[in-house]
Amino acid sequence: MSLYNYIDGEKVPAHAGGWIDNINPATGQVISLIPRSQTDDAKKAVLSAKNAFEGEWSEWSAEQRACLLDQIADQIEARLDEFALAESEDNGKPFHLAKTIDIPRAVANFRFFAGAIRHDHTGCHEMADAFNYTLRKPLGVVSLITPWNLPLYLLSWKLAPALATGNTVIAKPSELTPTTATLLADVIDKLDVPKGVFNLLHGYGTECGSVLTSDPAVQGVSFTGGTATGRIVAASAAPLFKKMSLELGGKNSSIVFADCAFEETVSGVTRAAFLNQGQICLCGSRILVERSIYAAFVAAVVERMKTMKIGDPEAPDTDLGALISLAHREKVEGFIQS
Repeated sequence: MSLYNYIDGEKVPAHAGGWIDNINPATGQVISLIPRSQTDDAKKAVLSAKNAFEGEWSEWSAEQRACLLDQIADQIEARLDEFALAESEDNGKPFHLAKTIDIPRAVANFRFFAGAIRHDHTGCHEMADAFNYTLRKPLGVVSLITPWNLPLYLLSWKLAPALATGNTVIAKPSELTPTTATLLADVIDKLDVPKGVFNLLHGYGTECGSVLTSDPAVQGVSFTGGTATGRIVAASAAPLFKKMSLELGGKNSSIVFADCAFEETVSGVTRAAFLNQGQICLCGSRILVERSIYAAFVAAVVERMKTMKIGDPEAPDTDLGALISLAHREKVEGFIQS
């Protein structure tokens, strides 16, 4: 099966014709091919979004945009199992996790921002002989660059407010988890949306991503990913004073005091550390425990971990699926060794 870019309302391969294997990390099998986009493809996506912003999309009211977000939410919800299975196969996460958390949270994001834009208001501050008011306008073309750990959820967290406020979009998902973004493009394609409002670009960031941060037509960049890549994104976008949102790497601590509710805290800390195979931005990757309960707490966490089942992501009793890739597994093993 081949996935495609979605540019100017059309499903298209990369202009140069290259493809990337999309591998199921739980099986090692190739489940699809995705376009290996280059600079030319990115420039077409930017131009498409620019033309759409200057066209009829700019005349859409807040209510029309809100209705669009509600329609997107309804269509994702109607295809819940399809989206959840795609997320599980791409990412290696348990199917039941994608079905109960990832995809429903994406649906909720679209509905939340539909409500938010309907109830937005303009602030006004009176003076003795005048008044000051706030006028909010869309930026224009925005690039949304998303990671592999929570693919649709984090894309929806960027896309829904971008569309709600009247921007046009180029979405660049991770090449490791391209499928739910493609399904989302299919949803949007079936709705009454002007061409170019939503564009989807697949490929390696090193080969097509620089246009999405440096092109003068792009007015905003939202990036979630590694700190090293975030530094490159910032260096590219900052000289042009683009609006930027960077959510980068972190090492989060779960802090446990002696007067905690012991069993509840053991359960919560373990879940925080290992949900989604520990591949979450706010994962509790360090546990700091008050000395007086340290030994007992470590023992209890170890026992709780022993009950967690590693297995087939599609099995209903699987707690831990696969890490995203062999390279990431080696990285994790390296931390264990050190």
